[in-house]
Amino acid sequence: MAGGFAKDGAVQEQIDASIEDAVKRARDQLPRGDSLTHCEDCGKEIPVARRDAVPGVRLCVACQEQQDKDSQNFSGYNRRGSKDSQLR
Repeated sequence: MAGGFAKDGAVQEQIDASIEDAVKRARDQLPRGDSLTHCEDCGKEIPVARRDAVPGVRLCVACQEQQDKDSQNFSGYNRRGSKDSQLR
């Protein structure tokens, strides 16, 4: 049961939409196509074992780790918002 102006099931819809966005964002980051022989960031050769294990790989291990570390700072969307932001 929703309270106030929210319709029934609004919270679950919000949760479902957040999960769908996260899944889409993760799928968009998956490599596609043929693997590169050399890293597109630093130019070092990508080992054959890595190319075989990860189809469509474009980065060496070191550059991939750095990219993963940088992308952890992404917080996503705040669908709820705060009261203050809604009053402005």
